[in-house]
Amino acid sequence: MAGHSKWANIKHRKERADKKKGKLFSRLAKEIISAVKQSGKDPNANPKLKLIIQKAKAANLPNDVIDRNIKKASSKDQSDYMEMTYELYGYGGVGIIVDIMSDNKNRVASDIRIATNKCGGTIATPNSVAFNFDKKGVIKIDKKLMEEDTLFLQATELGAEDFNIEDDQYIIITDSMNLHEISDKLNLSSQTSLEMIPKTLITCSDEDIDSNIKLIEYLEALDDVDVVYHNMQI
Repeated sequence: MAGHSKWANIKHRKERADKKKGKLFSRLAKEIISAVKQSGKDPNANPKLKLIIQKAKAANLPNDVIDRNIKKASSKDQSDYMEMTYELYGYGGVGIIVDIMSDNKNRVASDIRIATNKCGGTIATPNSVAFNFDKKGVIKIDKKLMEEDTLFLQATELGAEDFNIEDDQYIIITDSMNLHEISDKLNLSSQTSLEMIPKTLITCSDEDIDSNIKLIEYLEALDDVDVVYHNMQI
């Protein structure tokens, strides 16, 4: 059983990595549309849109996709998007946070209920799960751009809180308020985001791990869901 669980966890990580880029592009497209809906399609007159376009280009979202979504947002038929967060309890007391951007709250509520009916878990009251997480800035930099020791020293001198390596990327954790300042001073091509980082991780049985992975994968597959955070030790 332990071997099976380990294989399932590796498979889960690979599949998540494959899906991550598509989810990021979808989220950026929604953010572009929302920014245009709020303050117009001219980036020079809309600071929020200008920032999102910069973030989209850093993530290698094609220019034609950026332009297409700006035009799409200008249509009266295009709905605006709302940011939503759902908090759930999985198996073994694991906390799950689901970040969503959608144009239909009722559809989201129905999808989350169906997810728990099919895969288990319970919908939690607001902040009952979130207090176990900290919102942190995350900077992701391609390993090819700089030597590890050099970047580590620069990041810590600028006030970074943590430094990790994941696959072909350096992961720098910052205070949420210092994210863009540190990213700008590093002066490297990077992806920046605000993410929910668990304060502590919960150890589960192999059976609970597999059940939580099934629930998380179901949630991640929902069109309106951008990212799912959890505090399960894998």
